[in-house]
Amino acid sequence: MSDAPHPISVTVNGRTYRRAVEPRLLLTDFLRHELRLSGTHVGCEHGVCGACTILLDGEPARACLTLAVQVDGHAVSTVEGMAPSRDALHPIQQAFRDAHALQCGYCTPGILMTVQAFLRDNPDPDEHAVRDALSGNLCRCTGYQHIVDAVLLAAARPRGAAA
Repeated sequence: MSDAPHPISVTVNGRTYRRAVEPRLLLTDFLRHELRLSGTHVGCEHGVCGACTILLDGEPARACLTLAVQVDGHAVSTVEGMAPSRDALHPIQQAFRDAHALQCGYCTPGILMTVQAFLRDNPDPDEHAVRDALSGNLCRCTGYQHIVDAVLLAAARPRGAAA
């Protein structure tokens, strides 16, 4: 494989970026250093902690295990793209705030991205399903209960609003 930069075109949070990237550049580094999107955190760098979770074509993926060249032609969503505006939180973010589901916040972006895809596919989860969905995201500060409560709150809110 050549070490020469490869041209890529990737849509991140709805905006298309064209860059020439080194073949070994990790997606975490591309997002953080090339695009200045610092919400995708680097934790273990082995795909175990979930801090770097993004959505790749709508599905959770570990950005620390993905090369930037692999996302050429694809869509990436990061935590910076969740909120509808600078003045409003995404409903999942609001539920996390309301349920006091974060402490240091380092793991939160990865958890939020995991939860966004999970609730899209499982709009009415029980606690066991939430805990199972979060099993790939490590948090060293909380006991997870408030995080689980926030996910259940976010899932319940649309139903409550429609009632």
